[in-house]
Amino acid sequence: MEIRRTDLADVLLFLPSPHRDDRGLFTRTFDADIAAAHGLDPDAFRQDSQSRSHRGVLRGLHGRLGRGEAKLVRCARGAVHDVLVDARPGSPTFGRHQAFRLDDETFAHLYVPPGFLHGFQVLSETADVCYRIDRPHDPAEDVAVRYDDPDLAIDWPQEVRMLSPRDAAAGTWATLRDTLS
Repeated sequence: MEIRRTDLADVLLFLPSPHRDDRGLFTRTFDADIAAAHGLDPDAFRQDSQSRSHRGVLRGLHGRLGRGEAKLVRCARGAVHDVLVDARPGSPTFGRHQAFRLDDETFAHLYVPPGFLHGFQVLSETADVCYRIDRPHDPAEDVAVRYDDPDLAIDWPQEVRMLSPRDAAAGTWATLRDTLS
């Protein structure tokens, strides 16, 4: 498994090496020793979650206040356009975003440190996104920023076909930024 640093401070991209043959494939999706060698505590992850969404669905941009949450994110089925926004005041990449393609061909997955906003748009007919999270969910800490916030200017690859009511009512980057400062 190869690990790459990204343009966002502290975000890692894990690139497994699937073994393919006539039967299909086998790949390792997590390795505690490799995670530890790159500064992650593999025992810190407390929860695994999965979402299933259809083409054009956009989920996000979501984050958590307080201590935040660290997570490993991967697409087990289909493909998504995955976006992270650094919402950590004092970070050298505060306010910047980066997009990644996560899919069931490369099995790439992201280590997302606490303090980031996260969202994705489904590129395939259906996509299953899996999350390995280091803290129990506390809804009182949830924050959301609109996917189409002009200050972030995120380029989503498809027309947005569906949002949750929560995502449609999400606040602005400027309001969250002022809250964090």
